[in-house]
Amino acid sequence: MFVDSHCHLDRLKQSPESLVETLNFARTRGVEHFLCVCVSVNDYDSMLETVKDFNDVSVSCGVHPLHQDEACSYDELLEKASRHEVVAIGETGLDYFYSPESKDVQLQSFIDHIKVANETKKPLIIHTRDAREDTINLLKAHKAPHTKGVLHCFTESLEMAEAAMELDFYISISGIVTFNSAQELREVVKAIPLERLLIETDSPWLAPVPHRGKQNQPGYVVEVAEFIAELKGITVAELARITTENFYTLFSLAARKAN
Repeated sequence: MFVDSHCHLDRLKQSPESLVETLNFARTRGVEHFLCVCVSVNDYDSMLETVKDFNDVSVSCGVHPLHQDEACSYDELLEKASRHEVVAIGETGLDYFYSPESKDVQLQSFIDHIKVANETKKPLIIHTRDAREDTINLLKAHKAPHTKGVLHCFTESLEMAEAAMELDFYISISGIVTFNSAQELREVVKAIPLERLLIETDSPWLAPVPHRGKQNQPGYVVEVAEFIAELKGITVAELARITTENFYTLFSLAARKAN
């Protein structure tokens, strides 16, 4: 069975009825759990409303680094992130590729999220692009020893992955690994230990081959798993088992496993 460790179900361009069909399609392919990731605290309540009736969907709470125009106060973030249904903090992080001009605001927001994760004892979901040094340095400076997390949709260097793993982080791989342009990433994935690996779609974006050009959806995490399993030289079943166990371990969700 598979888990889509990072998707944005509230951002899919479809009706509520179609969302049910989308999740059912994923379930028929063996996807047993979905983590719906928040990109703006202002949208958290509406996101929760979209997915609250699905027992196999968990949620996070946070502000994406590219959504700093929707930033919230530390107290508001802490209040919502402390709610019982929230299993993770984020996505947060740094993106100097698309928005270098908001660097100072991103840095403070990231620090706030790290501190909220420390206080709530919930893992961090981190988006990082062209900000390797600052991402790792801020984690080293502000992360409590007990705080864990994941670098999601990872496209950075093996050195950064190793630095994150030393800080008790997992590395999550999306459909980007299937792209023709992703040879360097494929070499990184080969080197990442299985016990530190997660898989995701980041849907509705980044549909894997052979679905490029389509709206991505959680069911396509199977293609991600198949591709990584071939890279690793293991069966898809083994890749699915290990990444699923990793997911439940990181997000402390063993009790919520779908039947």
